Amino acid sequence: MQPQAIVEYIPALRRYARALTGDAWAADDLVQDTLERACSRWRLWLAGSDLRAWLFTVMHNLFVSAYRRRQAAPATVALDDLADELPGPHGAPDNALDLQRCLMRLPDEQREVLLLVTLEDLSYAEVARITGTPIGTVMSRLSRARERLRTLMEAPAQTSLAAIPLAEPASVPPLRRLK
Repeated sequence: MQPQAIVEYIPALRRYARALTGDAWAADDLVQDTLERACSRWRLWLAGSDLRAWLFTVMHNLFVSAYRRRQAAPATVALDDLADELPGPHGAPDNALDLQRCLMRLPDEQREVLLLVTLEDLSYAEVARITGTPIGTVMSRLSRARERLRTLMEAPAQTSLAAIPLAEPASVPPLRRLK
């Protein structure tokens, strides 16, 4: 099989990379790195095995390696990195932006599994092979990711300043000291 066979998987790789990184530029870089790695190591792909799963494995490994390098590097904070934590204007919420913001707040392991199963429609076994984890761990991460995402998506509606009535000072219970 020729390396040109990977062209049909580029849209799926871009979707997954965008969801992993949360940034269009970083996603494009990750896809480019994945394609370069796949072409340079084409001989490692086993003919007859699932090419799509192999490409996702390559992407996963590159993403994890980059994440580890970032963790080891000195921390710098950019305003763009804090944009998700800054309060936005009060108004009609944009569900697409809320979903992306909530997805980016999931731990990387949970977000990867959630996206591979739901967005890319891969089986648990394929996700386990891609991420290098047991199937039970994949199922556990998926369950925790779904529950956490549900909680995060519901939280803004419950904690919106406009939705919370002003409490009178007398309604606040007094604090007790425990020894």
